[in-house]
Amino acid sequence: MFSNEKKDYDALVFGELLLRLSSPVNERMISGAVFEKRAGGAELNVVSGMSLLGLHTGIISKLPKNELGTYIRNNVRFCGVDDEWLIYDDSPEARLGIYYYEHGVYPRKPTVVYDRKNASINTIKPEDIPERIYHTTRLFHTSGITLALSEATRNTAEELIKKFKAAGALISFDVNFRANLWSEADAKRYIERILPYVDILFISEETSRRTFGKSGDLKEILKYFAREYNIEVLASTERKIISPKKHTFGSTIYNAKEDKFYREAPYENIEVIDRIGSGDAYVSGVLFGLLAYGDCKRALEYGNAACAVKNTVLGDLPSTDKKEIDKIIEGHQGSGDQSEMNR
Repeated sequence: MFSNEKKDYDALVFGELLLRLSSPVNERMISGAVFEKRAGGAELNVVSGMSLLGLHTGIISKLPKNELGTYIRNNVRFCGVDDEWLIYDDSPEARLGIYYYEHGVYPRKPTVVYDRKNASINTIKPEDIPERIYHTTRLFHTSGITLALSEATRNTAEELIKKFKAAGALISFDVNFRANLWSEADAKRYIERILPYVDILFISEETSRRTFGKSGDLKEILKYFAREYNIEVLASTERKIISPKKHTFGSTIYNAKEDKFYREAPYENIEVIDRIGSGDAYVSGVLFGLLAYGDCKRALEYGNAACAVKNTVLGDLPSTDKKEIDKIIEGHQGSGDQSEMNR
């Protein structure tokens, strides 16, 4: 499945690029006077993590042709992600989607407010994307967020999935359900249309039960999806929230071809600085492990470590390279005394 055939890219993704405006840590949106500006977006978070770990990646999206679009493009480049496939909207209505974020402190939960309804990404069409792209990558990834944004993004995502699959790329999909974007019924209806094309599926146990109506334990649920849609690798995260600042994180990966489940001890009592993007960091680590090693055990280790460390970093985007992740994995699996400082 995980061929080492040489392609221009190890991975390409499709999704919305967003401007994130955050209240300073511990301040409220309703009373503060300052917002911190950052780039974000689920697929950008994923592909940035893969790039930092050493893979050659690119992103397909649509941005306004103005200073905000340039700011986002510069962040894409800073993460080592190829921006060749970005499309620019120079119409008078061009705009960048925004979301506002407020950090949580127990018992106050984190808060997100979206302002993305008429963003330029929602005017994208399949014909905007050059046909030559489809034979350039080993893997294509997108998410349920992209399917939920608009009919235009959904149609484009479906077309990309089908064409990349026909050209021999692996298809990765993160269900990533967002209740403020669409209903569970719509999510189920549209996601089930693309699942037969998917090779690697990321889905939580909660979404499996609530959105898709599955029962049984997690292993039975993952086996159902693998069998029903001929999906080879499935991953499900498990996060225990002790408080907004303290989490425990682990996951399960199922390899249907081997009929084998992979697990390890969770990362306990993670000191959370910013959880946004940590699930995407998990996806990036898993996909890196699969593409670089073709090994679900390594994928699990990289996914769990990438997620755990992203929680400790401000902003959506990861900032951890393979050297640091390898040390974190080594420390997580080790026993006995460990140095308290990298020096």
